Amino acid sequence: MSGFGQKAAWIVAILGTSALAGCGTPGEGGSTLGNMVLFGGTTVPPAAKSVIEDVFCPPVEISEGGSAIQAFSGGRVGDAAGLRSQIALGETARECVGQADGSTIVKIGVQGRALLGSGGSAGRYDVPVHIVVKTPTRTIANINRRLSVAIPSGELQGTFSVVEEGILVPASEASIFEIEVGLGGGGAQKPAARRRR
Repeated sequence: MSGFGQKAAWIVAILGTSALAGCGTPGEGGSTLGNMVLFGGTTVPPAAKSVIEDVFCPPVEISEGGSAIQAFSGGRVGDAAGLRSQIALGETARECVGQADGSTIVKIGVQGRALLGSGGSAGRYDVPVHIVVKTPTRTIANINRRLSVAIPSGELQGTFSVVEEGILVPASEASIFEIEVGLGGGGAQKPAARRRR
């Protein structure tokens, strides 16, 4: 296999595995991102007595079309040989903490990576991430973050992560809200079919 073919095959294999990455549910599996969301660090501190009981905490959903962003050269959209880069979501995590007044404070973590394609080159890539907390009738929080991920010379990928905390869900909506994340902007405008992570 030629050097070009080997590189393309490696990229296809990586992109395939990225689609299988799951949601890091807090307290189930001890993932690095889950620990960052729960404890503010990559390790789990000594157990402490919990004061929260049975708080509703919905799974993180990926917005339609928000799982990846691809860039192609020469207008060759969909052509693997023309792929310059792909930014893809990986692990997600969330934490929901009930308050005395019935409201809920939500913390959300998102992790992913940028991958070079056959026509890509080392450099710094922009990563637009949107995080939405909403109910069926209104948007509670619509957060857009523009991150930057560096792919050093000689490497084929780089990683990024972001944690948003302090999102307040009122008591009247604490049992009906949804969490949605994705790449790109304006996730709140498309409440269409989603898939779970």
